[in-house]
Amino acid sequence: MATLDEEQLAGTIRLFDGTSDGTHTSGGHITLIPTPTDSPNDPLKWSPWRKYWHTTLVLFITGLTAATSNDAGAASDGLLNDLGISYNVDNTGAGVLFIGIGYFTLLASPMPKLYGRRMQYLLCLVFSIVGAVWFARIQTAEDSIWCQLFVGASEGCAEALVQLSLNDITYQHQRGTVLGIYILATSIGTFLGPLIAGYVSIQSWRWIGWTNVIISSVTLVVFYFGLEETAFDRNAILGQQVDQGTDSAKRIENEKDYASKELAVDPPMDQEMAMDVRMERRKTYFERIALITPAPNMVGTGLRQYFQRLWQSMRVFIFPAVLFSGLQWGAQDAWLTFYLTIEENNWYDAPWNYTDQAVAIMNIPTLIGATIGCFYGGWFSDIFTQWMAKRRGGISEAEDRLWLLIPSIIINPAGLMLFGIGTDKGYSWPAPYVGLAFIGFGWGCAGDLSMAYLMDSYPEMIMEGMVGVAVFNNTLACVFTFVCSYWIDGSGIGNTFIAIGVLSFCFQCLVFPMIYWGKTWRRWTAPRYKHFLHIRDGQ
Repeated sequence: MATLDEEQLAGTIRLFDGTSDGTHTSGGHITLIPTPTDSPNDPLKWSPWRKYWHTTLVLFITGLTAATSNDAGAASDGLLNDLGISYNVDNTGAGVLFIGIGYFTLLASPMPKLYGRRMQYLLCLVFSIVGAVWFARIQTAEDSIWCQLFVGASEGCAEALVQLSLNDITYQHQRGTVLGIYILATSIGTFLGPLIAGYVSIQSWRWIGWTNVIISSVTLVVFYFGLEETAFDRNAILGQQVDQGTDSAKRIENEKDYASKELAVDPPMDQEMAMDVRMERRKTYFERIALITPAPNMVGTGLRQYFQRLWQSMRVFIFPAVLFSGLQWGAQDAWLTFYLTIEENNWYDAPWNYTDQAVAIMNIPTLIGATIGCFYGGWFSDIFTQWMAKRRGGISEAEDRLWLLIPSIIINPAGLMLFGIGTDKGYSWPAPYVGLAFIGFGWGCAGDLSMAYLMDSYPEMIMEGMVGVAVFNNTLACVFTFVCSYWIDGSGIGNTFIAIGVLSFCFQCLVFPMIYWGKTWRRWTAPRYKHFLHIRDGQ
């Protein structure tokens, strides 16, 4: 049975409120975390259809930006034939893309807390349109590289903000499922984007860019009028409710005193304060879609606070869970560069002689594996953590989810080696395709479980934690992107994929020290976590 001290440790929560004998919980209900309020503006109290609509929008932009960030490869042949732009330039553009994703996510990180969530979504869609127009009008190698900076920046909202938006409208016991569908949306965009772009390029490779312009422009309009703001000062409202509850208790005691003294008059009652939260006005439609929803503690334009918070965001790299999650998700992005590069550079030639469309279809087994991984690491991880909590007397630990990462330690490296060796040997079916499905499984569950672990460990630092993951993740992916072609040329396809398979195995084996020492590290970082929140929320 956890002590009260342990239950107050971030990442250690009482998930069930039933009776416990210290080894298991009988009966009881799931504790709602975070605590919902009585406010009509609380996103947790939205009707199901409002939550479904909001979820659909943020998942759509996740898939859209993932697709636009990965569809440039479908234009590789056209760029080479029409403009003489080589495949190596494409790799450079991919590296710039990762820089745009990771570092715009960092630069924009104070925006959702200070000005509301909507502004960053709209800004990212504008970047998407700019990048897509530039891509459609490429004339030089420099164009093909630097347009990817804007395309990458457009995906910045999907790296941290979407997780924050989904967290605004769901409870902690739903976190695995929510992140599972988030990773699934990322997977659909990542793997179907090149497939769709391959068919669009039949008309002209420039239509890849123009198609993105049309879709992003329509999405911008829909988001402006259809995406509600979810920023909500929960702690302040809960504080009011606690104060009002205390006042009510005092009034009841006063009434008893008056009654015991048989006073002829009733005690005065201040009903107005007791109704503050319940009578809070529901925001109008135009207030809910305002471009800016300033934070309650914003001073002036918030510019000084913006840069202070940007600097404070650097503190997240001292948290082991951030580094662990960034490494797991970053490795998956890094391996993505390798197998997509091999598909685009080798499978057009003998013995396969694939067309653009056939190469694009190779993303289907990866998507199938990713879908299985998302359900396993998402919905099933919620079921698993609830089962673990019941066995522990109702107490849930953040590290519970990490046990489910163990199968991926074998499956993901095996997939990389199967695909790489199969390609090197000229195999067609089934080895390379089975390998891609295994890679997809690792992509789905490694990202989901590691990010869910981070969010469970530091629930008040979700935005900043995801920003840290995005920076670490995309920096790692950028480095591997730049060395990818040189590594393959120097070592050969088979040896390269054996090497990255071993690296994947080593990276994912870090789950064992996280399972064993994770709670110790959470306790060690607890003072820093509280200090971080004090600095952030006090500004």
